[in-house]
Amino acid sequence: MEAWRDHPYVDIIDNRSDFDSKINRLIDLVVKRTGINVGDRFSANSRKVKFVITGMCPDSDFPVKFTDFQVVHHYLHSAQKGFQTRLRKRVKNGRATYTFTVRKPELQGQTVEVKQPISQRDYSNLLAHRDDNHLPVFKTRRSFLYENQQYQLDIYRAPCHSRCQGLVLLETFTTSNDDEVVDSLPPFLKVKKNVTGDPAFSMYNLSIRSDWEDSAEQFCHKLSSDDESEDENVSEVRKAQERLVHVSEENTVFDVRKSYDRNERPVSESSSVCSL
Repeated sequence: MEAWRDHPYVDIIDNRSDFDSKINRLIDLVVKRTGINVGDRFSANSRKVKFVITGMCPDSDFPVKFTDFQVVHHYLHSAQKGFQTRLRKRVKNGRATYTFTVRKPELQGQTVEVKQPISQRDYSNLLAHRDDNHLPVFKTRRSFLYENQQYQLDIYRAPCHSRCQGLVLLETFTTSNDDEVVDSLPPFLKVKKNVTGDPAFSMYNLSIRSDWEDSAEQFCHKLSSDDESEDENVSEVRKAQERLVHVSEENTVFDVRKSYDRNERPVSESSSVCSL
């Protein structure tokens, strides 16, 4: 540190927070020093939020510039309990990049996800270890900026499980609360429901080959090494299925300011649903 004492710009990333927060603080400082405006995407306390989108407009009418990538994910067998491993192939203009991701079990409220770029050869070798209990996930991933905030649209494509047909999810990272997030969302997208943290809309669960109730032991409620009882597991899977079905119903309206609550009672056909 003594060597940097007289430098006009010295920033210290200390150990007062978890690893992910330190990485975000580092990136946040770099983009600020270089004058790049990325909103609060890399702020230390940034979190990912996720919304279901309906009624996508044609590409020619999309009002802001965007970049589309064709993406396919494969989940792999994992030798360690509670770990999720997957491959991603992302293609743009005929050129592909490959990524290997390991998502580790939640520990003290923190989930660590390690991503590593790999070669096409490594991708092909690892693909031999794919988990056939999961279907490959095909998406068009659309990245765009709106009001200095980066967004991603994940548009699920065939071939896919029937639960994914027509599904479009909007994701972004933010430090804002739910009300502020909803008020700042792109107005040209029809947001149906806030599904942040809802396991019914996690890619891991959406890719399960069999019906959820027939494979309740595979359904991941949260990335944790703790075991749930079998009865509780089946009950939670049934609730997740109900939430997914209700979102797909055309005339169902939700309060998009309200994020997922695991203890919330499922909505029945006779129940009233809040509108925005």
